[in-house]
Amino acid sequence: MTTTTPRQAVEALQADPSLPEGDDERFTGYGVMGMPFASGHYLALRDMVASSVGPAYRAIWFRDPGGRWTIHTTGPTELTCPRYFGSVAAGTRVPGIDVSWSDDHTLEVTLGDDLTWRIELGPTSATRMMTGMGGVLPEAGWNSNTVLGAMGPMARTMLHTGRIRLRGATPNGPHFKAAPLKIWRVVDSAASYRGEDLGAPAPLDEQTRLGDFWLPQRGVFFVGRARFTPPIEQIDSGASAAGARMGQ
Repeated sequence: MTTTTPRQAVEALQADPSLPEGDDERFTGYGVMGMPFASGHYLALRDMVASSVGPAYRAIWFRDPGGRWTIHTTGPTELTCPRYFGSVAAGTRVPGIDVSWSDDHTLEVTLGDDLTWRIELGPTSATRMMTGMGGVLPEAGWNSNTVLGAMGPMARTMLHTGRIRLRGATPNGPHFKAAPLKIWRVVDSAASYRGEDLGAPAPLDEQTRLGDFWLPQRGVFFVGRARFTPPIEQIDSGASAAGARMGQ
């Protein structure tokens, strides 16, 4: 049986950067869902190869030990991750974020002179099982609040990541649905931010979250999709405003 490596999965995604159908805001990409360090720092990576609201972009989420978040993004902040999380994380646009593979399971991420980050990936029985489930779940399942609501606790139990939610509200208001189609464990990682060694991978003393989006307590790499929709009250207020304008 042939096993797809993380590098092969990313290269296949880059060769066909398609979006799922829909009229919501959709993204296709890969990255590190989150990576905590013994120093209390936290890193996450997003490489969105396709977006329904703007150009493809890369982003690095950085949290310092004091709990302050910064999202470094290569795209306009209003069209990238700060669009949904900017109310609790400072968004800053950067000239570039480099991602390179040294082998099929190891990638190197750099943010100018500020960040160097090595990420080594590997499969486990749990990641293989969840990737297998992701491969057979139809799109309707990934759009179902009931299915996603059940998958979050399942992922927590199988991956030992702490709390995980695949649906919920972002700090800025829009609701998210996450579809991690393929996942791997981060088996080792080392990073330096602005000259400071972030230390060994280790869970935070208290799990962190942005709105309903909980960041895992162990490193997880994903290839998948995400959808964002405004909350019902925003839809209702928008429809009421449109109706009022039509009645004028």
